[in-house]
Amino acid sequence: MSIRERQRIILEKGAEAATKWIGSAASVSFHTVVFIVAFALPLLHIVTFDRMLLVLTTMVSLEAIYLSIFIQMSINMNNQNIEIIQGDIEELGEEIEELGTDIEELGEDIEEIQKDVDELGEDIEELGEDIEEIGEDIEEMQKDVEELGDDIEELGEDLEEFSEDLEIIQKEVDEIQVEIEEDEDEQPKLSHERELLLSIQATLAALQKEIEQLKGNNRY
Repeated sequence: MSIRERQRIILEKGAEAATKWIGSAASVSFHTVVFIVAFALPLLHIVTFDRMLLVLTTMVSLEAIYLSIFIQMSINMNNQNIEIIQGDIEELGEEIEELGTDIEELGEDIEEIQKDVDELGEDIEELGEDIEEIGEDIEEMQKDVEELGDDIEELGEDLEEFSEDLEIIQKEVDEIQVEIEEDEDEQPKLSHERELLLSIQATLAALQKEIEQLKGNNRY
């Protein structure tokens, strides 16, 4: 800090202190005492009245001059402070405007986020409905599978019964074939019946194979 700046700061502080003191109760008391003493000196024949009045007038004039200077310095400092405050207020206003803009943008962002949240909620509801429908479809498919399993079991039972019937028929055919072979020497005319019996036997064998294949498929 330079010497001039220090002097300026000292003068400003002195002017501010003097201005405050002039407007205080101590200043009123001091001036009252000075005036009483000044007017008492001529009465006590210490100085003449004209000399006292000259000195008092000179002192009051000098005080008024310095007081006006101090007041003007205080006004100048206040003006500077006011300008600084106004600048700060303007900057604060700009910052408030920027803050208001940011708040508006934030509000718009919040609205967009709220819309996205609403849309997401709708999507979740639709997804829940789809899941419920899929669950219902799965239940229906399970029912169909169970019904199909029951049908397969019934078909398996029917096939087993049919297979048992075929075995019985096969046994009867074998017995008939044995009888035909025993009677073949005595009755040559039964050769046609034997051929028919062999055809039936072959058909029964083919049916039995198909039944076995169906049983194997039902197991898988």
